[in-house]
Amino acid sequence: MHAGRFVITGLPGTELSPDLAALWRRYRVGGVILFRHNVVGPRQLRRLVADLLEVLGPKALISVDQEGGAVLRLPFLPSPPPGMSLGAADDPELARAVGAATARGLAAYGFNLNFAPVLDLNTNPANPVIAERSFGVDPERAGELALAWHEGHVRQGVATTGKHFPGHGDTAVDSHLGLPVVHKSLDALRRLELVPFARAAGRVPALMTAHIVYPELDGELPATLSRRILTGLLRQELGYDGVVVSDALNMRAIADRWGAPEAAVRSLAAGADLVMPLGDLALQAATLARVQEALDCGELDRRQMEAGAERIERLAERFPVRTGPYPQALQAEDRALFVRAWTRGLTTVGDATPPPRKARLRVVAQARPPGDGVSEAGASGAALARLLADYWPVDPVFVERPEEVPRLGLAKSDGFDLLVSNSRRLYPNETWNWRPDLHVALWNPFAAARVPAPALLSYGFRPEALEAVLAWLRGEVEARGRLPAPLGPT
Repeated sequence: MHAGRFVITGLPGTELSPDLAALWRRYRVGGVILFRHNVVGPRQLRRLVADLLEVLGPKALISVDQEGGAVLRLPFLPSPPPGMSLGAADDPELARAVGAATARGLAAYGFNLNFAPVLDLNTNPANPVIAERSFGVDPERAGELALAWHEGHVRQGVATTGKHFPGHGDTAVDSHLGLPVVHKSLDALRRLELVPFARAAGRVPALMTAHIVYPELDGELPATLSRRILTGLLRQELGYDGVVVSDALNMRAIADRWGAPEAAVRSLAAGADLVMPLGDLALQAATLARVQEALDCGELDRRQMEAGAERIERLAERFPVRTGPYPQALQAEDRALFVRAWTRGLTTVGDATPPPRKARLRVVAQARPPGDGVSEAGASGAALARLLADYWPVDPVFVERPEEVPRLGLAKSDGFDLLVSNSRRLYPNETWNWRPDLHVALWNPFAAARVPAPALLSYGFRPEALEAVLAWLRGEVEARGRLPAPLGPT
């Protein structure tokens, strides 16, 4: 039994190096995940996937995080909206169509596993990492929409992965940076967070674990490493027999405490089928060697690992890699669908009205909103000002950090003051020195609770989202979305 069958790993650049290829061949690695830094463009991606398949074999799992919204790794494909935008539209058929169109682009480039949809319920408005990625807070409705998205997606031949079991929505800590703790009883989880996962148990082919401690379920270990949670709760109580994959083991919630090699073994022993030790050649080598040692010496139960290998085999056989064309006409159709979906999700808070056609806009935005390790970087302030300048005269005011915005000393102008929130980070809870006429929340919708102004929520900043926002600002479309999660208190 080879360690590599139980591993999904990554690569640092846009090409597979000979050393990494040799390591993967030695341990018979069966899966890889690609990120934005691995992708230059369509031709390069096709070459890279062909090289990966040559090393990993025909039953490889070629995976990606292509959720929608800010979590998209292939920027040259049409950009779907995230879960909360679809939650605001509240239309399962639309969610199903968006899931299918998302998968079409992935399948064409050789991906057969997507780490989406998000099944977490964003019950904490201050959550720093889930926010608009969630379909909402109502467990039944969010679950229905997420599963509709899943149904459309798998029909296009790309496996889905519900995440992050048993729920990442009620945290105030990003597990990429620290170890969150959620103090909820199992009964409370059953009533809320577990509902979408229970509905997904017999339908979604893979589930991803959460790097979160639930003291009432396991007083010591996060879900990723907890046998009580992955085997006792997920396998035995919920009856889940699909593939369980860990979240990335280089995230600080895990790496700072156990390290990837030890965490990989612990996660597999707890009930995971696939682990993700993402890192350089040395870290991957150490992790693969540690897993192989645990397999060879019996530290990992052989019967359990054989069952896991069978689940992985079934997943790869059900969703084989099939590269093919993605014609421009079909891309245009999918992009038009996404624009309609983004438009359907537009939501107003308070008495939000577009700026007058002849108004002069004073536009306040963050100059260069960064990515955060999960999401890609937001639309720059300059790019937003250029878009608006095609329709209104614009006076831009750019800040480096969201914390600066409430403290700006902006006297009331004769024009129209437009605040554009283009960062996931929330504004501080403090008194504002000025009041915008309109707040456009392009990323984190929960920012609207911190701003003393009516708001338009788009749930994202991709070009298709900006097209929908501009149409509303010009008075061409209405915002008919309904908030799928309360904005406060924060």
